[in-house]
Amino acid sequence: MLDAKAIVAGYDGSTIAAEAVSWAARQASLRGLGLHVVHCSMWPLLTRHLGPVPGVSDSGLERSAESILEEGLNLANAAIPGLTVDGTLLHGLPAQQLAGISARQEMVVVGSRGLGGFLGLLVGSVSLELAATASCPVAVIRSDLHPGGPVVVAVDEAGSPAALEDACALASASQASLTVVHVRHIPAGYRRFRADLEAESAAKEVLRAAVQSARRLAPTVEIDEVLLTDASIPHAILNAARGAAMLVAGTKGQGLVRETIGSVAHAVLHHSHGPVLVSRHALNPALPT
Repeated sequence: MLDAKAIVAGYDGSTIAAEAVSWAARQASLRGLGLHVVHCSMWPLLTRHLGPVPGVSDSGLERSAESILEEGLNLANAAIPGLTVDGTLLHGLPAQQLAGISARQEMVVVGSRGLGGFLGLLVGSVSLELAATASCPVAVIRSDLHPGGPVVVAVDEAGSPAALEDACALASASQASLTVVHVRHIPAGYRRFRADLEAESAAKEVLRAAVQSARRLAPTVEIDEVLLTDASIPHAILNAARGAAMLVAGTKGQGLVRETIGSVAHAVLHHSHGPVLVSRHALNPALPT
C-alpha cells in the first residue's frame, strides 16, 4: 500500500492516539522519513448503512470516519510543519489492517488503547496483536511520557540484536542516552551456590558484548549498562525503565497467543507506565530478535 518506507501512525480520535501521532511525526522528521496516518473504521463490520443521512449534509458513518482521519492528518502537520504526511482510511479490525501494511515500514505507532474509539476491542489488544503479527517495530505510546529520559533496552542471553539495533536507532535519532539492561533470573527461594559465580560471569559477558555492539551502532550516544538479578525478569526491566523516554524489548515468533510474542514482552506491554517499542522484524530472518 505504501510506496516508500515511512512511519505509520494509527489514529482513532482519542487523546492518547493524538499523542501517538505527534510522537510519530517527530520520529519521522528526525529520521528523514514521511508519516502515514491511518484510521481504521469498524462500522462496515456492523452495518451497511454508512450514510450519508438523507437531507443532512456532511453526515453518515463513513463521513465521520473520514473526518477522524482528517483530524489525524491535521495533528501531524501541526506537530511538524512541512513534514511529508499522507493518510489512508481502512475498514476492518485495526490490528489486522495495520499489520497488513507494516511490511517494509520503519515503524508502526499506536496509542496504548484500541484503535476503534468506543468501538475498540479490549484495552491493549491492538498493541498486543500487532506485537505478534507486525512486520516492523511497534511503538506503543502512553500519556505519561518522559521525553528527556533515556532509551532503555532489555537484552536477553542471546544479546537481543534486533532490539539493540532498534534502540540504538531511536537513541541516535533523538540524541537521547541509552541504557542497556540485562537481567539474571534467580527463581524465588533459590539458594546461592558456587556455580553462581560462573553464571554471574556469563551474565556480565552478555552485557559487555551488548554494550560493545551498541557503541558500534550508536557511536555518538552516551551508553550506560545495568546488570540486575531478580526472580521476575519483567519486574526488573520495568523498574529499570522508570522515567525512560522509551523501553525497547524484543519479541519472538508469530501469532496471537502470549507465548508467541514472549512472556517478557507480553508483561512489559501490559504493565509499563511509559512508552514501549516492541522490536518486531518478522520478515527479516537475518536479524534475530
